[in-house]
Amino acid sequence: MIPIARPLIGSEEEAAVLRVLASGQLAQGEEVVAFERQFAEMCGAREAVAVSSGTAALHLALLAHGVGPGDEVITTAFSFAATANVILLVGATPVFVDIEPDTYNINPALVEAAITPRTKIIMPVHLYGNPADMQRLEEIAAAHGVSIIEDAAQAHGAKIGDKTVGGSNTSCFSFYPTKNMTTGEGGIITTNHPNIAEQARLWRNHGQPTRYYQTALGFNQRMTNLQAAIGNAQLKKLEQFNEQRIANARFLTEHIKDFVQTPVARPGYRHIYHQYTIRVLENRDQWVTTLHERGVGTGVHYPLAIYQQPFYQNSRSRFRISAPDGAVNLPETEAAAKQVLSLPVHPALSQEDLATIVKEVVALCN
Repeated sequence: MIPIARPLIGSEEEAAVLRVLASGQLAQGEEVVAFERQFAEMCGAREAVAVSSGTAALHLALLAHGVGPGDEVITTAFSFAATANVILLVGATPVFVDIEPDTYNINPALVEAAITPRTKIIMPVHLYGNPADMQRLEEIAAAHGVSIIEDAAQAHGAKIGDKTVGGSNTSCFSFYPTKNMTTGEGGIITTNHPNIAEQARLWRNHGQPTRYYQTALGFNQRMTNLQAAIGNAQLKKLEQFNEQRIANARFLTEHIKDFVQTPVARPGYRHIYHQYTIRVLENRDQWVTTLHERGVGTGVHYPLAIYQQPFYQNSRSRFRISAPDGAVNLPETEAAAKQVLSLPVHPALSQEDLATIVKEVVALCN
């Protein structure tokens, strides 16, 4: 079976973990500080705050921006549920707008129409490692006096022009094992605002600026030295990993573009292919079954819009859908949820693997 994802862990990561184990300093410490510094440098950001997960990064970023009850956060419903869950966790209201049908990212034209006096944050998701239209979103945010938090969980090393994602606005990344780089579990916030970083550092550590001295009600959302050691080793390999993903994606596109809708990126945007996602207009679930039977793993990211999840259906008063003409659904989002299919693109694929993926996809189209 060709897996949909495979973390690449080598001798460098093993040596880093053993070094930390031998030191006896397993919790948050100097490895974390080094990881924060190096990740911030990679993104071109002034500050980075390492935490326990990508969800924790989003949660703390919202709190650090002062988001709470009565506020609205405009975002996409075509994402992992954590994107919206954290908005609810801080007491705010998610406002879902539709996506672009080609990039699957939030549609800026619909974002502007969704802004109200309660809007505090616009939260785009760089889905699949493909950056959202940040130039337009930043123009909208500036015109209306709201802030942006980028959900960059899948976008490590993605770029817009010569700017790396994570260097402009407060941004949140995940290091879950399937991501382009991993720390096992973990996340990080990048920002150019020292006060945002200061608040996030305070809240990740029980509200303690120094040990056993608590000034706020915080959380235990720290990253460990063990995780950071893995991250420091992975960060050195990230560019190589991304280049291989891009090369694999190019091969797939060249060979299947005449048969299915393949990924689209804006000119000048660097898509780093956390997922390589095609569109299957009919019988998507049958494709999943058949490809599995033929040895090709797949993923569906995502089979439901967030607001279609049972929890959200049972909590309709806690979110808002902003759609043209007052519609109660988002047609592009719901169509994508029925049609998207992710194929393996990770850097562990061999040329034989890639050829097999192409052969089986083409066979399904004939």
